[in-house]
Amino acid sequence: MRSTDMADELFGPEQAAGNAAGVRLATMRQGGVVVTRVEVARDGLARPRGRYVTLETPSVSLLDQRDNTVIELAAAELAALLPPAGPVLVLGIGNRQVTADALGPRTVQHILVTMGAGHQLPLRGIRPVAAMAPGVSRAAGISLQTLAGALVGAVRPSALICVDSLCSAEPERLGRTIQFSDTGLAPAAPGSPRHLDAAGLGLPVIAAGIPTLMDAQEGKDLVVTPRALDSIIAHGAALLGAAINRALQPRLTVNQLCWLAGQA
Repeated sequence: MRSTDMADELFGPEQAAGNAAGVRLATMRQGGVVVTRVEVARDGLARPRGRYVTLETPSVSLLDQRDNTVIELAAAELAALLPPAGPVLVLGIGNRQVTADALGPRTVQHILVTMGAGHQLPLRGIRPVAAMAPGVSRAAGISLQTLAGALVGAVRPSALICVDSLCSAEPERLGRTIQFSDTGLAPAAPGSPRHLDAAGLGLPVIAAGIPTLMDAQEGKDLVVTPRALDSIIAHGAALLGAAINRALQPRLTVNQLCWLAGQA
């Protein structure tokens, strides 16, 4: 099987009969969205131990921050993986100069930042949020783990949300699936430098992403991307940003959050 970051492709309904002990699976449909929850309850399996949630939607190139139904559902699933209170740091992982890898940095542009000078909102009950896109760490000669550790030390958040482009093994799912997990950022690609988890950083690390690429052939370095890639990145970033904002600021509506994030 081609490399994949998607837990439901490894442990989903089609593989349920062959799943190893220690994997629990639940699927439901809400409106036009299929939600699959996978819990990997032991080590040594194809994905790290933890909870994974995927939402299969129409192409995200057709969605944006106005699609409240998808946003509310995604926000509820994300909120269930987060600690209930405390500051949160959102990191947009990836290279904004490479379209297929730009989901993380583009998503950060839609995050409602409420920490730091000029970002404090005059509202009670607003959760402190900081956001940053650290860029390509090798260009600075500093590993992503070192950069993330320094940011965590400075912000002292209760949780870290990492947004990154994902890899799928199924071309029809590119740009059509959102995944959240509480296992941290653990790319399936061997030797990937993008690995951030609770063990290394000392706090909950939640991963969020949309698959935008796949291996062209098993064992090769070539990748393929969907035709509507520009639109998928633009709309997917807006959708993920709105869902993250809603999960972190449940006292505000999606419309309020989108307006405030746009004014920041």
